[in-house]
Amino acid sequence: MKIDPHSYAESFITEDPFKTYARARGVEIGAHDVTPGVGAYLKHLAFTLSAQSVVEIGTGSGVGSLWLLDGMLASGTLTSIDDEMEHTQIAKLAFADAEISPTRYRLITNSVLDVISKLTDRAYDLVVVRHDPQDLAFVISEAHRILRSGGAMVIDSFFGGSKVNDPAQRDPKTVALRDAGKIIKNDTEHWVSTLLPTGDGLLVATKL
Repeated sequence: MKIDPHSYAESFITEDPFKTYARARGVEIGAHDVTPGVGAYLKHLAFTLSAQSVVEIGTGSGVGSLWLLDGMLASGTLTSIDDEMEHTQIAKLAFADAEISPTRYRLITNSVLDVISKLTDRAYDLVVVRHDPQDLAFVISEAHRILRSGGAMVIDSFFGGSKVNDPAQRDPKTVALRDAGKIIKNDTEHWVSTLLPTGDGLLVATKL
């Protein structure tokens, strides 16, 4: 049976049982998690950056966190922020199942905007955004502030359920995603960017 290229890429790197169990818990409560293809890309990116300090905005069930931790330095710390306590709780279960040391992560349940504004300047290697698109203009500005030069930001699900590429779609979240893309694409003094068709779209930008 012929498999389309997107599906083939999504299943090219398979998830381990810990991610599979975490994903199943996320489905039960409606958490928004990375696809396997996105997870594999994030692991590769974290490894390429030799990431020591990573911020994840939108913990979900912890699937994306596990992929990131797989690619980060063993001495690294992941700061994952979510405004839903239920997400934080099931992510803790995922980390415990995978025997991730508590010294390797910080799970913060609070307003994303409040937390990110308090993070240290130029202290992070990678910022992954999986959150309400209507906050993206502020998040992009803060991500640039906290990233080191050469660090990267990834906006997951940038296609917004295949709406961003459809000019007829004008709902607030879709418009916010389009605007975020314009902000990054046009700000060539601060970002080098690209758009990848992995998962539901990844907007990737490296800080100059």
